[in-house]
Amino acid sequence: MSLRPLSDRILVERVEEDAKTKGGIIIPDTAKEKPAEGKIVSMGNGRMGEDGKLIPMDVKVGDRILFSKYGGTDVKIDGSDYLILRQDDVLGVIE
Repeated sequence: MSLRPLSDRILVERVEEDAKTKGGIIIPDTAKEKPAEGKIVSMGNGRMGEDGKLIPMDVKVGDRILFSKYGGTDVKIDGSDYLILRQDDVLGVIE
């Protein structure tokens, strides 16, 4: 199944962090925080401004982004976990 978010929403796949620290300590799943980094899988066309013109997105599919920790909505599509968030929740693009 394919999903294209509407307006200024972005479909993000979270990037998993290492389960081991630099010192070799293994972190259990219950102690891990959700990563605030992900890769854009799909996105909408942009949002409409007050003047009725389309404001294009600042990011593109394939970008690695940093997003706010509690932003977005978790969804499950074809057994995979994704996050849908607004462009305003994106803090920056990792280059």
